[in-house]
Amino acid sequence: MKKIIILLILTSSIWAEAQMPVIFDEKERARIIDEILEERFEKVLPELMRKHDIQMWIVISREYNEDPLLKTMLPSTWLSARRRTILMFYDPGKGQEIEKIAIARYDVGSLLKGSWDKNVNPDQWDALIKIIEDRNPKNIGLNISGDFGLSDGLVYTEYQQFMAALPEQYHQKVISAEPLAISWLETRSDKELEIYPMICRIGHEIINEGLSEKVIHPGLTATEDVVWWLRDRVRELGLDTWFHPTVSLQRADPENFDHLRTFSKRPERQIIEEGDLLHVDFGITYLRLSTDQQQHFYVLKKNEKQVPQFLVQAFDRSNRLQDILTSNFKEGRTGNEILELSLEQAKKEGLNASIYTHPIGLHGHAAGPTIGMWDQQQGVPGRGDYPLYNNTAYSIELNTSTEIPEWNKVIRIMLEEDGYFSDGAFYYIDGRQKEIQTIPRKPSQY
Repeated sequence: MKKIIILLILTSSIWAEAQMPVIFDEKERARIIDEILEERFEKVLPELMRKHDIQMWIVISREYNEDPLLKTMLPSTWLSARRRTILMFYDPGKGQEIEKIAIARYDVGSLLKGSWDKNVNPDQWDALIKIIEDRNPKNIGLNISGDFGLSDGLVYTEYQQFMAALPEQYHQKVISAEPLAISWLETRSDKELEIYPMICRIGHEIINEGLSEKVIHPGLTATEDVVWWLRDRVRELGLDTWFHPTVSLQRADPENFDHLRTFSKRPERQIIEEGDLLHVDFGITYLRLSTDQQQHFYVLKKNEKQVPQFLVQAFDRSNRLQDILTSNFKEGRTGNEILELSLEQAKKEGLNASIYTHPIGLHGHAAGPTIGMWDQQQGVPGRGDYPLYNNTAYSIELNTSTEIPEWNKVIRIMLEEDGYFSDGAFYYIDGRQKEIQTIPRKPSQY
């Protein structure tokens, strides 16, 4: 773990000099994905099953109607479930290895052995029940959850059929696997953490290229042009994006800038002009891990060589809010507790703050504690009550509002960077933006 932490520190210090990492071809990606999956099954899963005291975990999906968690367990060459795919994980106890079984006619990759002999048990449910009876677990976890959609992937029909097939004496053993499912999704393995800086670097480099004079020509380029450039660049690199990017602007005009404007009420086509403050929200998915990053850029006027000081000061306030928030990351605290402590400290320091931070990892808005939502600054019931655990990653997403007399309006500095919580400390995976970059760039900003 120490080696990984040193890597994080190093990547944080060299971000300004970074270049686009090599992006692997599909064959190499498949190899890496399968290596990560093996590590997660062999090292992460046993620890989590014992931590949450779930002896048997069953994941059931049908083709094209997959449990979101199932897709994180399939090998690289499986793009979906096949017919009905049933995975079972069983802890025999006494330090023995976790059994990983596919109730299927064939193996699911090299890690889950197929155990359905149709000549012996023509019905798939009968084959599943035979395994349950042979092992007689003390409990059976299913992916059912009221608060977390990512751990609520067992569809009603499959649940009905499973319970109808399950002998009555086992019904009282069926429990929600929510804590195990969330932990599986949120816990990052050593190998994932080793490659995450590269993935975040790729995201940063795409933003750095797209929000520059290489793409933006004041008076001609519209914000939507930059959005579609980002989408095209992602496709060119053979990557995926888990949401449609946004590029928006603030300037010395009477328009207010808020969350609703960012996502649903912004003008369809805004031409970027000199003196504009640009904001980008962008994320990619690569090797099954996601990023979520927001940064700011300023378009220099002809007589300017640097960002106006009033914008620099506004930006610094959001950097300070990041520090306040991450200083309150303590294992065992809930998302709502972290939110309350952070907003209280921000208020004491005179910051007009809004925090809406979320986990990041195998999904963009991933499993784990929600730390505020933009329209729920008093706390988020359910998801906000979930505690912070070790070896988990987050998108530190927030903003501060600042009155700008020079523009006769309030502006928002909306920042988002991906980080990792481990051994009581928080680290930015590939650094964070600490100053507004200019368009065109100053030499030191490349």
